[in-house]
Amino acid sequence: MSWEKETRDIEAKRALAKEQGGAAGVTRQHNAGRQTIRERIDMLLDSGSFHEMGAAAGVAERDNDGTLQSFTPANFVLGFGEIAGRRCVVGGEDFTLRGGSPNESGLRKSIYAEDMACRYRVPLIRMHEGGGGSVTGAGGKTVGNSPSTPPRFRSVARALGTVPVVTAALGPVAGLPASRLVASHFSVMTKETAQVLIAGPAVVERALREKKTKEELGGAQVHTRNGVVDNLAKDEEDALAQVRTFLSYLPQNVWELPPRIDPMDDPDRQDEALLSLIPRDRRQIFDIRKLLGMILDDGSFFEMARGYGRGQVIGLARMNGQPVGILANDGRFYAGAMTANGAVKVRRFVEFCQTFHLPIIAFVDEPGFMIGSQSENAGTIRAGTAAVLAVADCTVPWASVVVRKSFGVAQSAHYGPDAYILGWPSAEMGALPVEGGVAVAFGREIAAAPDPEARRLELEQQMAARQSPAARAESFSMHELIDPRETRPRLSAWIEWIQPLLPDLKGPVSFSMRC
Repeated sequence: MSWEKETRDIEAKRALAKEQGGAAGVTRQHNAGRQTIRERIDMLLDSGSFHEMGAAAGVAERDNDGTLQSFTPANFVLGFGEIAGRRCVVGGEDFTLRGGSPNESGLRKSIYAEDMACRYRVPLIRMHEGGGGSVTGAGGKTVGNSPSTPPRFRSVARALGTVPVVTAALGPVAGLPASRLVASHFSVMTKETAQVLIAGPAVVERALREKKTKEELGGAQVHTRNGVVDNLAKDEEDALAQVRTFLSYLPQNVWELPPRIDPMDDPDRQDEALLSLIPRDRRQIFDIRKLLGMILDDGSFFEMARGYGRGQVIGLARMNGQPVGILANDGRFYAGAMTANGAVKVRRFVEFCQTFHLPIIAFVDEPGFMIGSQSENAGTIRAGTAAVLAVADCTVPWASVVVRKSFGVAQSAHYGPDAYILGWPSAEMGALPVEGGVAVAFGREIAAAPDPEARRLELEQQMAARQSPAARAESFSMHELIDPRETRPRLSAWIEWIQPLLPDLKGPVSFSMRC
């Protein structure tokens, strides 16, 4: 007597699981301009590397003699795979079944995703598309968990301090999936097809009498500006390409180091255009991203959260083959001043780099915290101080290049402990920018002068001379005052200096990124 009948049953359920919500459900998904979860997994992973977990999970109907009649699979697909030969856990809701709102086994699989990633110490990628709970429960068959059931967010929190967690919103994402989307180190959403919602339009209208579309409530124009989602993608292929790129800079877990590669760019390259990039006129701006492109390994800068806290620029890059975190200022927005949103952006990024042992390079053009009534109402000083304290607690190697302004309390968010500090001739450093400082310190003298405007300009020129980087270099308040063209060779050498320090960073950190 064999187990042939039972094995046929297993194979039948596996085959039915791959049909997902059936031909009609798959067709509706494609007609909406979206791929199915299984197609997304195939698009993301190395060919043939996916090993599914729980393919037979779902609801089976059998006749009296136990013969399988029908099978509704769990609407969360989960398993192991590889990206560029590196192992990961990948999963996501199946929107072709109940719009991704979890059935009982689908919910269990989704919760297990973090457990798998933590247990095997590999990155976790979630591709979200679906709603949260239903008034009918998980298929209408349960009334809730036991009081002794571990909190489902315990493993979510543990994963953030243990392995890289990456999420993508590839369709409507609401409720619990939306919460898990933001519980990540990097998130991306598609421009046309994704929305992220606490609750959908019907619930909002019923509760608040506010009539809004899904796009108005939670489209890309909302969530890439408020910091809920880091990056925008033109389509699903672009979103998953960004996922792969992000992971290429990171270790598998906190017990490993970010993978250094053989540099594809000359470590000693000097770009002549750097000499004239910073205008002499302090009121004129320059292109910070052009500056980064001239110094970092060619084509390596991967920017994150560009639409949020726009005066601050963050991203990943390589310097001499070493993955690094990049922090800079964009003078086109409030002259690069740190707003409340910008401070949150900086804090989260520093905590992320700390978690995964990424050295940080800051290109400093910081005029200080943003001022004014709007800034005060936003609580900028609290958010800004939190960013400064995150930097003060940082233990990863840190290099700072003062390219222009470095003023106020906010400048402290650009210099980690024991930072290697370089300055350009265009650098200005002090407690306050010259213009504001002169107005405060010499207000009465200026007002009493025969020509107040001329006296103001005279005093500003005198104070600006005192903020010269030459004086800082002469007092050894910075390590080197350099020709801007020397920046890449100097930083490439620093990368070699810090290599013996990196192994001591491995393991969990005292604080890790949340959201």
